[in-house]
Formats: sequence, structure tokens, C-alpha cells
Amino acid sequence: MGERTTITAPDGGSFSAYVARPSVDKAPAVVVIQEIFGVNKVMRDIADDLAAQGYLAICPDLFWRIEPGIDITDQSEAEWKKAFELFNAFDVDQGVKDIAATIKAVRAGPQCSGKVGAVGFCLGGLLAFLTATRTDADASVSYYGVGIENRVGEAEKLTRPLLMHVAEEDQFVPKEAQAVLLQALANHPQVELHTYPGRDHAFARKGGEHYHEADAGQANARTAAFFKANL
Repeated sequence: MGERTTITAPDGGSFSAYVARPSVDKAPAVVVIQEIFGVNKVMRDIADDLAAQGYLAICPDLFWRIEPGIDITDQSEAEWKKAFELFNAFDVDQGVKDIAATIKAVRAGPQCSGKVGAVGFCLGGLLAFLTATRTDADASVSYYGVGIENRVGEAEKLTRPLLMHVAEEDQFVPKEAQAVLLQALANHPQVELHTYPGRDHAFARKGGEHYHEADAGQANARTAAFFKANL
């Protein structure tokens, strides 16, 4: 069971974050970057799983500037409508700054070893890519990020490892967009990129319509090995 903490935003104000702590006194940290459903049970469970693996996990509320405390699911039409409204209102650049503030705060905390990684899903997958290019995160993981194809030019700023999971049948990342990603990133020295044939968006979201246990397990095992090697 995790706890709540407060992060000071770079431009004033503050936002909450869910924190799951490992059993050890000092540990590397991982920032868990939300989907479009807020800091919900799926995100909290991911943070809890990371804590069980020995990481200090923190999941910031990135929608706080629009509406603090969003905690919805993907199980109803009304929630999907709300999620897309939040997505359309969200300022990606400001969100990356809030992630940078989260990295700074957790790195300065007494339980952090000094190493901080990030992992993001969906909207968070885009934000994880930008976290890798714009912050001092030590290693980042992007699951089925949406819109990365429009920002691949930022890959020239990559100086630390980035792991990417791409669903080949992603309804939100069409084949043309995937082609842009592969051409720009597949041979980048800092990028490890895996594609998952037959998988749709959010294939690693437990309880989701497109959840695929085997491929989610493979992606998560790759993520675990990546963090172990780099954090």
C-alpha cells in the first residue's frame, strides 16, 4: 500500500503523487507516468509492483493543472469521453516539466540511491520519450506512446538509454507513424526498440480490452532487465 506526497511545481503551485516504497533503505527510483485515466488503480498497481522489485516508485498527478485527482478507468463510455477531454486539454511540454520536478524531488529524498528512471504508458509513453530527451532521467521506458512520430527529431538529444515497446496493430499509432519511428529510432545507439505483432494499444494494461498476458509479460520482463542494467 502506497502513500501520497506533494511535489512543488517549477512554475509555482504543487501537485500530488502516489509513492510506493521498497523494503530497503536505499533504492533507485522509477517515475511512473500515467495514461489518460489519471493516477488510477492500474498506475498504482504498477508502482506497487516496482516497489516489490526493489524500486522507489512515484506516480505524479500530471492532470493537476486541469483537474486534480483524476482516477477513472477504461471501462465505460463516459470515462473514455472524460479521458479524451483531459488528453486534449493537456499541455505536454508543461507535463514534462512536472516530470522533471518529480525526478528532482525523488532524487533528493533520503531513500533514493541517486538513480532515477521513468516508465510511461499511452500518453505516458510519449511523455517517457520526452523525459528521455529533455530531463536527466537515467533510463526511460515507453509503452505504446502516442504521437512520438511527430517528435522524433528530439532523438538527437538522447544521451541515456531508452526502451520502447511498440504495438504493431496500435489503433492510435498507425502503420505510417510506426514507420517514422522505426526509421528514426531503430538504429539509434541509445534506443532499444521492440515491436509486438498482432498487438493493439495498451496490450499491457491489465483488465483492458486489448490486454495480452504473454506479450505483456515479455514486455515487462524486458523492462525489468533494462532497469536492472541501467539503474
